[in-house]
Amino acid sequence: MRVGLFVTCLIDLMRPEIGFSVIKLIEGAGFEVVVPPAQTCCGQPAYNSGERRLARDLAEKTLREFEQFDYVVVPSGSCGGMIRAHYGDLFGDDPELMNRFGRLRAKVFELTDFLVNVAKVRLQPGEFAAQVTYHDSCSGLRELGVKTQPRELLAQVGVAVTEMKGCEHCCGFGGTFAVKYGDISTAIVDEKCANIAATGAGTVVLGDLGCMLNIEGRLRRNGDSTTRVLHIAQVLAGDV
Repeated sequence: MRVGLFVTCLIDLMRPEIGFSVIKLIEGAGFEVVVPPAQTCCGQPAYNSGERRLARDLAEKTLREFEQFDYVVVPSGSCGGMIRAHYGDLFGDDPELMNRFGRLRAKVFELTDFLVNVAKVRLQPGEFAAQVTYHDSCSGLRELGVKTQPRELLAQVGVAVTEMKGCEHCCGFGGTFAVKYGDISTAIVDEKCANIAATGAGTVVLGDLGCMLNIEGRLRRNGDSTTRVLHIAQVLAGDV
């Protein structure tokens, strides 16, 4: 079966190695992976900023590019949440688009949700044996129900998770929120960094590159040059 990979802007532009880890995992589960070359943004920044016309244009573009696939996999809770939870709002006045979106929506999965509930993978223990803590991204958790799936997969590869205080609390990124409300964002991520440090784990794992860049950036600015911040795809694929 064919999987369309919505690779996300941040992964494409800033951490393409994560995309290759995602492909390795999906192909390892027995699926053909296709990355539509013309894909761009899911429309979330425009949508969150009130630019509905632009957001709808991008949503229609995404719909055209991905409706052909058996499944659509997104290695980001925020982009996956935008597609599944908010495209219906943008298409609400167009019955044809709503029907097409309804068919697409049923095929869209966040990466770990896909691996657990669709592919039903059984991963082999790897060589990464470090103690980790896990950050639950807001959109993945609250819009897509991603909570147990990443922890189940980490257990499969032999990685133990030490839960941090406030693991479900926002990291302060929130896309354009971090730009508009920098002081508030900084206070939130400082609390997140303190909670990570309190676990004693040398690595924080997560499933959204926006959170990953925000947390890693603040750790480094605060003088922490050793705590690793990894996307879960990298850990599961053994690319660390």
